[in-house]
Amino acid sequence: MRIIAFKTLREFFEKNEYADAEAPLRAWYHEVKAAEWKNSNELKEQYKNASIVGDGRVVFNIKGNDYRLVVAINYEFQVTFIRFVGTHKEYDKIDAKTI
Repeated sequence: MRIIAFKTLREFFEKNEYADAEAPLRAWYHEVKAAEWKNSNELKEQYKNASIVGDGRVVFNIKGNDYRLVVAINYEFQVTFIRFVGTHKEYDKIDAKTI
């Protein structure tokens, strides 16, 4: 998978208050970069706790569910677009299906 854009993750974990998210986000990035999912069922085989919310959107729990990561995946073109990364409180303020 090609991931657009790591910069979003980096800007998040470079904030002092979210520094503890760096290692889990980097691990997620490297795992997804190596993935070749053809559909959401294949994704769920690897990430059983991921939530498929529709319109290609997937929500990942990061660092033992301390943070949420929302991505839009185009399986045909093998591209993952980072749409949101934040705390649960911040996540509660967005619509994961449309962000």
